[in-house]
Amino acid sequence: MAAKKAAAIKDKYSKTQILADISENTGLSRKEVGAVLEELGILVERHIKKRGCGEFTLPGLLKIVTRKKPAQKAKKGVPNPFKPGELMDVPAKPASIQVKVRPLKKLKEYATT
Repeated sequence: MAAKKAAAIKDKYSKTQILADISENTGLSRKEVGAVLEELGILVERHIKKRGCGEFTLPGLLKIVTRKKPAQKAKKGVPNPFKPGELMDVPAKPASIQVKVRPLKKLKEYATT
């Protein structure tokens, strides 16, 4: 399949416009395109869920990665970075999960061309 030159889109698309554009370009109905996007969302959810692998890649476009941040203990008498010479107390923070979306090669190329 030959790569076709895509024209830049000046205004941000709404969900309806995205579905209409994809259905027009692929020959699928809007309902089918909506079902595919819905299933893609479910697939991403299953990958990054609590007991999932924690990583999802949309080939060539983006990679979604989860990272566990450990809990932080409370600290007393820490220098205040905003008011030199003053000390402050830092409250404890519970452990959390961080989600990062990283662009892959094709997406970076799209932004530069």
